[in-house]
Amino acid sequence: MLDEFCEHHGYDRKHAIKLLGDQLPKPKGGVRPGAEPVYEPVREVVERIWKASEQLCGKRLEPALALWLPHYGKHYGSLLPAQKKLLGKVSAATLDRLLAPLKAEVPRRLCGTRPGTLLRTQIPIQGEVWDEQRPGFLEADSVAHCGSSLAGDFIWSLTYTCLGSGWTEGRAVWNKGAQGVLEQTRDVEKNLPFPLLGMDLTMGANG
Repeated sequence: MLDEFCEHHGYDRKHAIKLLGDQLPKPKGGVRPGAEPVYEPVREVVERIWKASEQLCGKRLEPALALWLPHYGKHYGSLLPAQKKLLGKVSAATLDRLLAPLKAEVPRRLCGTRPGTLLRTQIPIQGEVWDEQRPGFLEADSVAHCGSSLAGDFIWSLTYTCLGSGWTEGRAVWNKGAQGVLEQTRDVEKNLPFPLLGMDLTMGANG
């Protein structure tokens, strides 16, 4: 690649290396601890995408960058070629190290899911692997619409998604009581266009 660049522009190798190196923006305020200095020029880019993507972990953020970067320039300005090159080869571990200082500043999210004894004592465990290409196996999850506090009464939205077909059903319950969740789950089963073969619940004690 360097040889092609030199041949195209008529530069010698030393001048080309210096020219390409000067394209990288210099980090402000020194290098933060915990991340490789070579990736410091893309830290701000990574942080912005991390926030916009709802704080993905490094392992998920790495492949997601390819989806977000084409739209980055529209909002924050074009990236330099050297920055694009770094973002194209950055690893999940490096992303986590780059984001570590920012993650320490972000308050932890509220969680309304608790381990339930019902799941451990009354639901039989099936050891076989699901055929996720076959419609009928559902993942179910809940979201609390509670603002900044889990105290008091509020609505929970329930989402049921078929792994094989992508078919999704949405429901809502008041306070996520076991009876209400069960009624909505039975209603989902009744309205599915295929038989319910299995369901993985991540709704905690009341799910």
